Amino acid sequence: MSGVLDRRVAIVTGGARGIGLAIAERLLADGASVVIADNGTGIDGRGADAGAANEVAARLGSRVQAFTDDIAEPGAGAALVELALQAFGGVDIVVNNAAILRDAFIFKGDADDFAAVLRTNLFAAFNLLAAATPVLREQGKTGRGGAAYEWGRIVNITSSAGLYGNFGQAAYASAKAGLFGLTRVVAMDMARNKVTANAIAPFAATRVTGSIRPANEAQAAYKARAQSIPASHVANLVAHLCSPAAGDVTGQLFGVRGRELFLFGQPRPVAQTLMNAGTVDLAALRPHFTDLATDLEHFSADPVL
Repeated sequence: MSGVLDRRVAIVTGGARGIGLAIAERLLADGASVVIADNGTGIDGRGADAGAANEVAARLGSRVQAFTDDIAEPGAGAALVELALQAFGGVDIVVNNAAILRDAFIFKGDADDFAAVLRTNLFAAFNLLAAATPVLREQGKTGRGGAAYEWGRIVNITSSAGLYGNFGQAAYASAKAGLFGLTRVVAMDMARNKVTANAIAPFAATRVTGSIRPANEAQAAYKARAQSIPASHVANLVAHLCSPAAGDVTGQLFGVRGRELFLFGQPRPVAQTLMNAGTVDLAALRPHFTDLATDLEHFSADPVL
């Protein structure tokens, strides 16, 4: 144990498997107590198995608690925060990692599936943060951890699909793009309280990458690369962002692919022209258009492990 996160209390959603589990284990190793929220649902959000989180909590010891309700339910965020307060006396770190997939081409999409993905991947993050941020603000007033509260950290696990788009992922990409927008707003809303909020687009072996059904050799190669990358690299960045060393880092969008650490640019105007007399001419803007390449194409090189 490094002790760098001693006395902190962390909540990690989707924390019983994959990237979430790697994050929970790293935060625990650095000294934090951790509430793992995971109802053991399938990658499509159907079914549940409370044993997943309970078994992890039992294995990791007394500084870990399991929360096995469905975080997509409206009251789950508040209940999750209350469990952290009752079990460990505070909430200092929130990691929104839980996600489900229900892919379909837009012309075959189902509105109920779209809504289900947004409930888990985006609305649940909002509900949890809406419940946790008042606690973080109050802790700042009471001097938790010292005269000036500087423990507050929020990390949202987004996806390159929400940045590039990807075939058949209208629901998933919309939710993950929204999660980054939420990150920016929370970073602004909580800046005065010295609570940081950042987002990470991970590349690692997860149930999401495992569910990819390659339609061609390029997609098969992408899946093979992703499945070779351990989730521990993502956990390392999360732990750093939660440490005192990253107290001035907020509102940023990072990518992690093995040992490669990326800082993504954020949407800003890249070119300008004028419209005259109600006419539109895109000639001056056309050289700056963004292509329709997916993340599979942009990250087609072998990762550095």
